[in-house]
Amino acid sequence: MSKFAIIGLGGKQFRVSEGDQIVAEKVADASDKPIKINHVFLVADGDDVKIGAPLVEGASVEAKVLEVKKGDKVRVFKMKARKRYRRDKGHRQLEATFEILKING
Repeated sequence: MSKFAIIGLGGKQFRVSEGDQIVAEKVADASDKPIKINHVFLVADGDDVKIGAPLVEGASVEAKVLEVKKGDKVRVFKMKARKRYRRDKGHRQLEATFEILKING
């Protein structure tokens, strides 16, 4: 079994291994430098499992930003029946594609 970790990124949790690509909310600038993610909840390497309470001390994950783009449009529609009130609004959240380089810990 390969080494994997459960990380928190942009308010969501992801199960990642080295070499994986994930799509999350944009949390860093779009530079070519690797970023360090310190919100690591679990690190497993075969039978050796470290579970944090809530975070694993000394554990981190290095990731590289591959692409930053806008996600799918979310439509926000408000209406009150028989009152002639209608509001239609759309929103596109910035998303980033990350490549997991290394799991430390």
